[in-house]
Amino acid sequence: MARRSVARSLLNNLLSMKLEPCSRLTASRSVTYMPRPGDGAPRPVTLIPGDGIGPLVTEAVEQVMTAMHAPVYFEKYDIHGDMKQVPQEVIDSIRKNKVCLKGGLKTPVGGGVSSLNVQLRKELDLYASLVHCSNLPGLPTRHDNVDIVVIRENTEGEYSGLEHEVVPGVVESLKVITKFCSERVAQYAFEYAYLNNRKKVTAVHKANIMKLADGLFLESCREVAMRYPGIKYNEIIVDNCCMQLVSKPEQFDVMVTPNLYGNLVANTAAGIAGGTGFMPGGNVGAGHAIFEQGASAGNVGNEKLLDQKKANPVALLFSSAMMLRHLQFPSFADRLETAVKRVISEGKYRTKDLGGQNTTQEVVDAIIAALD
Repeated sequence: MARRSVARSLLNNLLSMKLEPCSRLTASRSVTYMPRPGDGAPRPVTLIPGDGIGPLVTEAVEQVMTAMHAPVYFEKYDIHGDMKQVPQEVIDSIRKNKVCLKGGLKTPVGGGVSSLNVQLRKELDLYASLVHCSNLPGLPTRHDNVDIVVIRENTEGEYSGLEHEVVPGVVESLKVITKFCSERVAQYAFEYAYLNNRKKVTAVHKANIMKLADGLFLESCREVAMRYPGIKYNEIIVDNCCMQLVSKPEQFDVMVTPNLYGNLVANTAAGIAGGTGFMPGGNVGAGHAIFEQGASAGNVGNEKLLDQKKANPVALLFSSAMMLRHLQFPSFADRLETAVKRVISEGKYRTKDLGGQNTTQEVVDAIIAALD
């Protein structure tokens, strides 16, 4: 009985103890990064300001990087979307540096000029495009808890560029799907989910109609999914996917898609989460990566934004944070993201698309002031 009494007394004492000091210690504990010799050396990054508002927002990134003393420096190249091809010196620079930051490049509609964006992706084999669409604290949206990563195949599909006129008035456009490309983008999507503690991967398709092409894409996704038993896998037809996105987007986590569907799904998800002005993105391959605004850069040619100098730099700043993590500088990425989120959440400095009237420079100055 005495033992029971002592045990009960000890238990009561434990239950009555205040755990606040311990929890404070746990919460404030930092994570130690152990660099290898030379890890802190500044990295060269190829910079393409691009067209329209591109130079305005890339300059914003340069200012913030300088203010943070981020370990990167830029090799800048002036190229534009109306050029016939990407200059070889730019390709060589990206091959050497392995990383590029890019503003928007205008793609002419129709005519014989091909997209420089597509040229870069094919030349460097940037087979996976990633767009991260999520709510931003302080910005009200119709849907909360949106946190979707769209990963699309980036080198084939409808963007293969295989078109020809069979007879006058009849054009044939070929969609190319290969097992090799489908499998590696699926592998990338599951690897991303695994390393970022994501729970589900959804394959988007139209295999009910394109039974061979999209069927091959689905077959590849299913085979890769079997290697990741800890990640839930499901499939959805692209038209139903768009309806589900606008009605219940919180059900989606990581989405993997063929080329064209991913373009549509990513922009839809961006619109749901609050707009394209703060969605980061990148294009990555085995050896190289290009970071840019994630969703459609349709505002690249907005002359009014350019004249008023009110372009939103947030999307490219978030993309720059992705780039810093890619370069293994996570603490700089965290500082940048925290400062941007703080400024947007406070609401004093926002561009017009986020409900404010501030210029690009005013937003940048506020972000620099908010850096820890």
